[in-house]
Amino acid sequence: MLLSGERVRSRLVTKVEEMSGQRVLGCYQCGKCTAGCPMASFMDPVPHGVMRLLQLGQVSRAMRTAAVWMCASCHSCASRCPRGVDLARVMESLRLLILRGGEPKVRPEGLPAELLMRAPQQALVSCARKYQG
Repeated sequence: MLLSGERVRSRLVTKVEEMSGQRVLGCYQCGKCTAGCPMASFMDPVPHGVMRLLQLGQVSRAMRTAAVWMCASCHSCASRCPRGVDLARVMESLRLLILRGGEPKVRPEGLPAELLMRAPQQALVSCARKYQG
């Protein structure tokens, strides 16, 4: 029989912790990250829900959530967390794990010319960094 602490120590959870520099079990599910997140209403599950999936060792399920891609990396979650967990860094780690396993999600040559002309350059660079790994 596995104890919950043993189960959480999966290879992928350890990888997420190494990449992000955050302790998954540091989160005690208070929900302050979700309450302060400007993107939480677009996420499924909400930010602390992603942390709960990781705590349960369900990394592959967490990687399939919309929340990973909706995170704006604004670090509001980190500023509100009483335990000092920077969830934005965890989300970034999950995105990197996804991207390193496959093809890039955004190809500049596939973007409409109108978007390239209208969009701020900073948005395009940010998009490339976020989705290209």
